[in-house]
Amino acid sequence: MSSTAESGSADNSPPGLDLERVGPYLAQATDGALTGPLTATVISGGRSNLTYLVSDETRRAVVRRPPLGHVLPSAHDMAREFRVISALSVTGFPVPEPLLLCPDAEVIGAPFYVMEYVDGVVLRGAETVAPDRARACGETLVDLLVSLHGVDHQAVGLGDFGRPEGYLERQVGRWHQQWERSKTRELPLLEEVTARLAKEIPDSPSAGIVHGDYRLDNVMFSSDLSTILAVMDWEMATIGDPLADVGLLVVYTDLAQLKLTPPVPDGFPSGAELAARYAAATGIDVARLNWYVAFGNYKLAVISEGIHARYLQGKTVGAGFETFGRAVPTLIERAAATLGE
Repeated sequence: MSSTAESGSADNSPPGLDLERVGPYLAQATDGALTGPLTATVISGGRSNLTYLVSDETRRAVVRRPPLGHVLPSAHDMAREFRVISALSVTGFPVPEPLLLCPDAEVIGAPFYVMEYVDGVVLRGAETVAPDRARACGETLVDLLVSLHGVDHQAVGLGDFGRPEGYLERQVGRWHQQWERSKTRELPLLEEVTARLAKEIPDSPSAGIVHGDYRLDNVMFSSDLSTILAVMDWEMATIGDPLADVGLLVVYTDLAQLKLTPPVPDGFPSGAELAARYAAATGIDVARLNWYVAFGNYKLAVISEGIHARYLQGKTVGAGFETFGRAVPTLIERAAATLGE
């Protein structure tokens, strides 16, 4: 996974990963190929679960665990992540190969899992990409989302992975509960948006596998940017309304083009263009997409508040966390504006 990495401590164990204790599990996951001496770095980019690149100079693997503090109920479930990528990997859908799940929190302080290292390119705004290639990347991104939503979740063993009936109602309630558990200040507008979202819930199309955080920098491209090698960060995956993924993708894309998040390359399709391409490919009606876009902004506001709370507690690993707190009111204002009068 090509990304900026931050060095660990002097004993080569970064915060949250005891290499001595995790070593036997890595050896088991790789059939004895990764045995040590081990070094590890934190793969930057993610702001929730922690992802580590572990190496013994001949073999590499990736370890993923929950954040160090302020873990909300039902969040950061390693077994759910491992299960969904295991189900998708056998279908040929591009995910890192899952190697081992350790549910025992006593080993490193939390459950974790091991997956293969994928050598690819993550686009986070610093890369020089020709406009026509940037547009093609956007089209590839949304086409793969169409493929994900077309997977028969029953057939791949995920029939009980979520409860699609009433999914949107539960999502609004769940994220408001998360807000109550992690908030560091009162935001009256957030309460108004919560009430609007709950009152105006649209009818859902047929349920599918929902990634929950689908965006450009959560996929890994081949070096020539022609193919997506892996979709990452499945911590919020479930079975539900596929338009939730589309709305959030629109949010991320529009925020990036406004330079409110890491920018997308010049030429990358707009959120509206991505949504139109999705609708054309699936035949799903997107007339109520504004609700999903508003909900996407709302969800990101709550997630950002949780990250901000961990930052204030000194429980984050890496740089860039100081920006999340001030993003929260902006995201709620955008949610309110999208819902309109």
